[in-house]
Amino acid sequence: MSPAVAVGFVALGAAVGAIGTIVGAGGGFILVPALLLLEPRASPESVTATSLLVVWANATSGSLAYARQGRIDFRSGLWFAASAMPGAVAGALAVAWVPRRAFDLLFGALLLIVGGWMGVRRWHEGIREPVRGRWVVTRELRDREGNLFRYGYHFWKGIALSSAIGFLSSLLGIGGGIIHVPAMVMALHFPVHVAAATSHFVLAFAAGEATLVHAARGVIGWNETLARGALLAAGAVPGAQAGAWLARRLPGHAIMRGLAVGLVLVAVRLLLLGAS
Repeated sequence: MSPAVAVGFVALGAAVGAIGTIVGAGGGFILVPALLLLEPRASPESVTATSLLVVWANATSGSLAYARQGRIDFRSGLWFAASAMPGAVAGALAVAWVPRRAFDLLFGALLLIVGGWMGVRRWHEGIREPVRGRWVVTRELRDREGNLFRYGYHFWKGIALSSAIGFLSSLLGIGGGIIHVPAMVMALHFPVHVAAATSHFVLAFAAGEATLVHAARGVIGWNETLARGALLAAGAVPGAQAGAWLARRLPGHAIMRGLAVGLVLVAVRLLLLGAS
């Protein structure tokens, strides 16, 4: 690998880290299509493993920044992480055997619909309408700047969503935040900023575990996959800090619009991949 290529990977990692942290998505939705274009001979398993390694580094760095801001719902995040991790392991194992073409087409179409809907929907921040019924969890969170976030969600719905998202995101190598954040906002009624921060916290666990599975299977070792991932992660860590700083200054609706764009980009990539 030439020095110029190495510098390019670090720069790409920084961009992935910043953008992924702003929307709470980890950056895999940018990195996977980029790697497929930059490394046309790399296997899907290698690309997925590289992406998850970088998502883990990015999510860990971004979570530290969001924790300092006081915007992570740690109690909910730990429950969501515990439910996402088994799915993440299953997805990391399944990527070597599951037929991808039909799945990519169906999943790409779904993301295209969701992304388009998110792009035109109006978003609310701070105080959300209360959720009522059995197994409802209520939360009240005040960040370091004094902003109050009050919301509630159905506990088992959150567990089920996190489990499914853990599997799908690990299978695709996109981390999961690109799906988890809109699910938390739309289905669980989280405020946008809390959803982005908490999703990043969950990603640190799920992507880390999926990365370990790939390492145990020999996909990540003392090889080019590790070298690529290390260079990308070296850029993603400071990029995530910058992204968290920028996210604090962006309105929630801007974050969701950015996430909608990300979903559409992932959808296009999946549809093109499935049609090829």
